[in-house]
Amino acid sequence: MKRIFLVEDDTAIAKNLMLLLQSEGFKVIHAASRKEALATISENKFELALIDSSLPDGNGFTIYTEVKEKGDIPIIFLTASGDEASVVTGLNMGAEDYITKPFRPRELIARIRRALRNGERSGGDFEIQNLCVDTARGVVTKNGDEIFLSALEYRLFLLFVSNPKSIITRSRLLDELWDAAGEFVTDNTLTVYIKRLREKIENDPASPKIILTVRGTGYRLGDEDAAK
Repeated sequence: MKRIFLVEDDTAIAKNLMLLLQSEGFKVIHAASRKEALATISENKFELALIDSSLPDGNGFTIYTEVKEKGDIPIIFLTASGDEASVVTGLNMGAEDYITKPFRPRELIARIRRALRNGERSGGDFEIQNLCVDTARGVVTKNGDEIFLSALEYRLFLLFVSNPKSIITRSRLLDELWDAAGEFVTDNTLTVYIKRLREKIENDPASPKIILTVRGTGYRLGDEDAAK
């Protein structure tokens, strides 16, 4: 039985979605807020996540990397009708799909089944240069030897390999680190985390080839894009 993680604050929508998904043979675990979702992620495993982009205590995008950190599962964002900005943000982050509310039940089920098929084909490994990321086990290896990354270092690296063609701004990285650490993270702290990560994954940290600086903006993955 496939397990679906549903993050939706609207009680009526959540109830109807759970009934629909259960009738299709899925097991559903529901969270109604960002705080509840983050607690649920650490205690459960899922094959797919349905995440509302707008939550009462934050937005659904902050949950994205938490889910991806535990396992590379497909994520579908639920967005309000006409909310183009949320759609673009979700797809740029690497979401499998999005669907606008109100949605048609059969269409949602079809999109879920397609996303699950795509997830089964793609697996959970990323490779870039001499590095391999096994997202199912949360392990990073370099030339076959495991690299020991802290939780925040791993979170940062996963964000880069999950978005191989995107420039990731410093402000987004700060938001991600703040969310993970549960405390304010300064711009200088981010620089330190990037430096430490480069020291572990780069052959020559002084001349990085994997995490490149985009002056005045942020960082991006090297030209040899990550591949599954």
